[in-house]
Amino acid sequence: MPKVAVIEDDLPTSNQIRSWILAAKPEIVVEQWFNRDDAEAAIAREDYAAVVLDIELGRERHAGVAIINAINKGARGTPVLVVSAMPATIYRSIMKALDAWDYLQKTTFEEADFIDTFLEILRAARERETVKPAAPAADELSLDPLRQSTPLWRGKRVNLPLTAQRILATLYQRRGEVVSYDDLFQVVKSGRNRDNIRKHISTIREAFRELDEDFDRIENIPMRGFRWAEQAATGRER
Repeated sequence: MPKVAVIEDDLPTSNQIRSWILAAKPEIVVEQWFNRDDAEAAIAREDYAAVVLDIELGRERHAGVAIINAINKGARGTPVLVVSAMPATIYRSIMKALDAWDYLQKTTFEEADFIDTFLEILRAARERETVKPAAPAADELSLDPLRQSTPLWRGKRVNLPLTAQRILATLYQRRGEVVSYDDLFQVVKSGRNRDNIRKHISTIREAFRELDEDFDRIENIPMRGFRWAEQAATGRER
């Protein structure tokens, strides 16, 4: 049976996450760890299908970062879902160091959001083992949402959470067309409103511009939605 590790120092929160996982996947064995030492020892000996963890464990404010680094040094490529009180804006700035698959901010999501994200991570982890890497695209974007190593822009990884990756994939698959807000609502799991979509678009643009300050492929189509332009747009929305 597949095993999942929940690394959270707050017992009620840990038990809640465990109950959500078992409600969605009763066959999964959930192991709970409450400090860095025990968690790292378990990760070294177990082959977990996924790890759900908090960044701050007890008095160690960055224990989760160390645990993720330990996971990434291994050969298993275990996907990590961060569930933390750390604001998403701060998480975005250290995402390269964390190299987590996705992030949920405590108090801002519900059970359905967690389950949808968790199940998608499990699916993506399974499928990436059987899917071959996508060939680089002619316009310098290589995109395969099933694999953690992508998307790539000019050979460099674009650091995006899964929801932003889904939006990017939708725009790119329909490049040259206007993708409406309604269509993008079908891609996100929560926050189905225009303001939330615009925030995800902003996150995507910022991630690309960390690699290419002149990136300008995503066009804003007022009152309608967004479009991935085959050529660089003439104007830029920041």
